[in-house]
Amino acid sequence: MTAIDTHATLAALVTARPALAAALDRVGLDYCCGGNRTLTEAVHAAGLDLDTVVEDLTELTSQSGADPVVGAEDWTVMSLRELVDHLEATHHAYLREALPRATALADKVASVHGERHPELHRVDRLITELRAELEPHLAKEERILFPMIRELDTATQAPQFHCGSSANPIRLMGIEHDHAGELLSHLRAATAGYTVPADGCNSYRALYVTLGELEADTHLHVHKENNLLFPGVLAAEAALGGSPR
Repeated sequence: MTAIDTHATLAALVTARPALAAALDRVGLDYCCGGNRTLTEAVHAAGLDLDTVVEDLTELTSQSGADPVVGAEDWTVMSLRELVDHLEATHHAYLREALPRATALADKVASVHGERHPELHRVDRLITELRAELEPHLAKEERILFPMIRELDTATQAPQFHCGSSANPIRLMGIEHDHAGELLSHLRAATAGYTVPADGCNSYRALYVTLGELEADTHLHVHKENNLLFPGVLAAEAALGGSPR
């Protein structure tokens, strides 16, 4: 396994070695919305020890099978059209199934355990807010931004988009990504890192497993858009003579 470059950005590390995504989640480093920081900068900002984090990341990626085999689903080399198709089929489809399931579990667990664990009512509210943020977000991407990207990917000159440049919806999507990231951070804090208490039932455990999976999938989803798709779209539009407005 190659050594971890502490001077590389978190986004670059995950793009080069996707196995690092789960490992960075485990140590609490944000590689999607905060992916422009180097590993050294992110570790110091979090008040962690760099050598310890590098050791943990190396061990965690080793346990998870290290670097993935490049294949048909290697999103790091997809065209813009292929990448938006992949995002819809993979992450959008997952969220449309996981968000209602998480909502139902949170309602159930809060109603049963909320008196002994009042933090569950906050968890329930946060999931409701996250769902209200993400479901319209998915629709806007699929109805507005992704069709623009598919058109751009086959264009020979800069398309005339109704919103001016692709930079405008991308800017809005980025703001919404940041808000979703904040909600996920609040969920992790409210659940003590998805730690089930000793008296937690099977539904309690299912809720926290679901939330951990939801966080991990959304972080990778946002990383692919913020750090791969969006820069690629802006570069493609600029190369065709378009100008961000």
